[in-house]
Amino acid sequence: MGSMVGAAVVRKEDPALLTGRGTYVDDVRLPGTVHMAYVRSYLAHARILSVDTTGAAAMPGVLGVWTNADLEGMPPNRSVPGMERPCLAKDRVHFVGECVAVVVATDRYLAADAAEAVLVEYEELPVMASVAAATAEDAVPIIEGTASNVVLEQVLSATDAEEELAAAPHRLAIHLKNQRCAAVPMEPTVCLSDWQNSGLTIYATTQTPHHMRNEMAQMFGLSQQEVRVVAPDVGGGFGAKASCYPEFLLTAELSRRLRRPVKYVETRSENMTSMVHGRAQEHDVEVGFDDDGRLLALRVRITQDCGGWPDATGIGLPTLTSFMSGGCYKIPVIAPSFRSVVTNTTPVGSYRGAGRPEASFMIERVVDHVAAELGLDPLEVRRRNFVQPGEMPFATQFEGIVYDEADFPGALDKLLEHVDYPLLRKEQATRRDDPAAPLLGIGFSTFVEMGGFGPTPLFEQFGYVGGWESANVRLNVDGSAVIKVGTSPHGQGHQTAFAQIVADELQIDFDRITLIHGDTATVQEGIGTMGSRGVPVGGSAVMKAAIKVREKAARIAAHMLEADESDVELVDGEFRVKGAPGKSVGMGEVAVRAFKPHLLPDGFDLGLDETAFHEPQNLSYPSGAHCCVVEIDRDTGKVRIARYVAVDDCGTVINPLMAKGQIHGGVAQGIAQALLEEVAYGPDGQPLSGTLVDYTLPSAVDLPHYETDHLVTRTSFNPLGAKGLGESGATAAPQSVVNAVVDALSHLGVRDVEMPCTPQKVWRILQQNGS
Repeated sequence: MGSMVGAAVVRKEDPALLTGRGTYVDDVRLPGTVHMAYVRSYLAHARILSVDTTGAAAMPGVLGVWTNADLEGMPPNRSVPGMERPCLAKDRVHFVGECVAVVVATDRYLAADAAEAVLVEYEELPVMASVAAATAEDAVPIIEGTASNVVLEQVLSATDAEEELAAAPHRLAIHLKNQRCAAVPMEPTVCLSDWQNSGLTIYATTQTPHHMRNEMAQMFGLSQQEVRVVAPDVGGGFGAKASCYPEFLLTAELSRRLRRPVKYVETRSENMTSMVHGRAQEHDVEVGFDDDGRLLALRVRITQDCGGWPDATGIGLPTLTSFMSGGCYKIPVIAPSFRSVVTNTTPVGSYRGAGRPEASFMIERVVDHVAAELGLDPLEVRRRNFVQPGEMPFATQFEGIVYDEADFPGALDKLLEHVDYPLLRKEQATRRDDPAAPLLGIGFSTFVEMGGFGPTPLFEQFGYVGGWESANVRLNVDGSAVIKVGTSPHGQGHQTAFAQIVADELQIDFDRITLIHGDTATVQEGIGTMGSRGVPVGGSAVMKAAIKVREKAARIAAHMLEADESDVELVDGEFRVKGAPGKSVGMGEVAVRAFKPHLLPDGFDLGLDETAFHEPQNLSYPSGAHCCVVEIDRDTGKVRIARYVAVDDCGTVINPLMAKGQIHGGVAQGIAQALLEEVAYGPDGQPLSGTLVDYTLPSAVDLPHYETDHLVTRTSFNPLGAKGLGESGATAAPQSVVNAVVDALSHLGVRDVEMPCTPQKVWRILQQNGS
């Protein structure tokens, strides 16, 4: 029987999803369901003077209208202690789209109409829609009770590196920006709450059902067994669905009051201003280096825009940026610090990579700046600074941040097997001499990021029970198997990957293995899916549970074969006695025997049903090398991706087909950030990209044919040897594209182009510098 781990099998999930047979929250129909709609602020910062709900309450089908004053005693939404966000704005609104009142009606459209009839009187307050405005001398605190709009400051180094920077032969100061992005999952936030005498059931678009169950129970004073959270099929999350939203609490509370199921379905325009945004960091960087391009010291001051209410995760994202600020490189001294600032904009939280893409962008742009300053090839500067394979595992200067096994130079070497770099440089020079030809640029990204999130001390800081993950594997009497996992997928392919792991360990048919997830009433306690932890942490738990089943089955088989357990081995789905090929029993026979107590050894527990937990002792560190080749139209400034080549090292590859899909998706989002996407606000805090007309998502014609390959360096940090892959593409791509754009314009003296590199922005640069 060949190994299933490493096989490119088609995803089990896809037939139902592709034929419209998936079950999303909005597909769940409960008798008597009523619908909730919001009244949202159209101002970015204002005092609420009055809310008139009388007209709305009198409209047909309306069951009630509530403001903050009507929700006395209701717990606030999960947020940062001391800056708790109410589910409905109390005295002030902090951003356009903040919820002021809520309507429940018998029909979704009646609820929306009634929400329009609620009259809110505001007194406008000064708007601080940017970090600069929020930190100006005359800025007033947006959140009452805080001293200023800088709500968190941390220094993560014992030195400010000034001595090392001053002593370096060369020193550069660079300002870099990671613009605000929207997650834009295909499915927006949706929830359906049903509070009955037996307890509360919530169907929700969440990445962390057990964590949500535990929090909802605590908030409402219920035991955990009285709260059930179900995350059915979830149409994308990208980290943004790991946040807790007021909708979850409000539908629950209003269901309790009305004694009917209450459903909320977010519109796309609401999603653009209500779901947490990502990135929104600015970096002031100073780097010291020598004549050969060796990096000697790095100082990074990070400013995180938190939006109108600090998200429990978003406020601390610069910590991860700081930890990964050195990238693949051995830099003697790194001095990061950060501040998190409240502004009159949508709150910021996790978005694919969450803090690590920002670090990777920063250090890779720094390397290219150093190369340009010295007139060196950017690849040569990378090679001179890489942490070497023989130095792995590599302990960074940050406590607990230890890179696992990797080969950074090897990944670059493998990338260059696919890219004829000298030929590209020759083509670039030829085009520069031809005014009719588009400019050519070549950009590289050699990156490392955090995956396999989980050590419990880390996750406890974000309010989770722990950082472990759970799995249960049950072998049925017919030899089929059922897996129950604490992770909750939203596109990752857990049904397929976990079945492959179990198929290998138990040597049973892949098609006879099913997965149960996302229902806290049927699945053992779990943590959830984020931080590229699905396979490294969840998959390791699945592997451990399957091994426990196999070991118990082997003891039963030995009893059946009247052999010593050490002499029994599992080969091609059968337990055989070593040296006696005629003596064997199949896994199905063993499964049946497991339920016959009179034929088992005394004291043997019935069944083949085992649960295992995997507690990672460290994070894993996926890495790789990407190359982007761009063409720039001299007349329009339009950037076209001519070629994109990605070599990734995610350790053990469970399914090459799915791995390729993860790379494609992540790179697409990274390219989009580099060229197209930006959540923008006017000085008055009004969103300038509040719909998909204004917020430019990529289409198929904007994206290239991807060329992918893998370098496999197994990690010793988990039994699978897998590092994770879901966020690598989004971590690697932005700087690969921007480096290529800057490279195409470098002969004009251009050193930087701020993301997104839109045609208008690039055209203006060409006009100012001459093409």
